Amino acid sequence: MAAATPDTPIGLRDRALLLVGFAGALRRSELVALNVDDIKETEGGLCVRIGRSKTDQEGQGAIITIVPGTVACPIKAIKSWLAAGKITDGPIFRQIVKGGRVTADRLSGKSVADVIKCYAQRIGLDAKSVAGHSLRAGFLTSAAARGASIFKLMDVSRHRSVDTLRGYPPRTHCSPPMCP
Repeated sequence: MAAATPDTPIGLRDRALLLVGFAGALRRSELVALNVDDIKETEGGLCVRIGRSKTDQEGQGAIITIVPGTVACPIKAIKSWLAAGKITDGPIFRQIVKGGRVTADRLSGKSVADVIKCYAQRIGLDAKSVAGHSLRAGFLTSAAARGASIFKLMDVSRHRSVDTLRGYPPRTHCSPPMCP
């Protein structure tokens, strides 16, 4: 799906959203809540601070690392988007209005689902088969299929319960509806 994004402001934003959401196993609410000061590039990748999540209503926060990709790199994608959008502070994933102007307004969680459905359809998938949760689910199913331990999956996804994580069936390959 990320390969189907055009080299336009919307395409650059959407590519970063798809790749960062997938690589970080992020919920759509976590993705749209990200601000520029929540990310920092390091030798190991991109450190991402998640301020609040479904399982962290108190806002204790968590830090995850997104590693560089070899085929589609989430770090390069987010850097390209921030540069193209001239974004130096505030929300990372923003609305874009007619004429390609990037606003200061944060995308909504529904917008994430719409982006995923748009690119799924663009590559010939049934848009009804994907949703805002597909990036997170896709990461977990493809990592499990590649032999990642349940402990590593829990570490990346921040799941607190093994039983909840078992709801993501491992696959013998990464199924197209789940991968950006």
